[in-house]
Amino acid sequence: MSDFLHGKSCEVFVAPFDVRLSADGDDGTVVQPDILVVCDQSKFDPDGRGVIGAPDFIIEILSPSTARHDLVTKFRLYQRAGVREYWTVDPVSKTVAAHVLHGDWYATRSYDEQDSSVPVNVLDGCTINLTEVFA
Repeated sequence: MSDFLHGKSCEVFVAPFDVRLSADGDDGTVVQPDILVVCDQSKFDPDGRGVIGAPDFIIEILSPSTARHDLVTKFRLYQRAGVREYWTVDPVSKTVAAHVLHGDWYATRSYDEQDSSVPVNVLDGCTINLTEVFA
């Protein structure tokens, strides 16, 4: 993905990287997604400590200890905050659930390791090959 973003205004980050989901920073909700993409440069914290407001794209990699939190709590937080696209990746079952925001709600589509070209809807022209991801 970083190759795709080269020369574009979007930037990719990996945890630990703080995201304060509320654009005004008032609600105190801070998350650290596994991978995130931010295209709006004005969302970067002037102190250099992270992002204020919803990233454009978030990926959470599920583990037994975090799966419920990622699938329920963070799903709701990201949907309410307006994260445009949120993927949950399950390395055990080799599946991806891609949640794309339509209005106030996520529409979800599932993919598995056989899908060789999964579109990242918020990054026009960007695809991820799950065969390579799960190799």
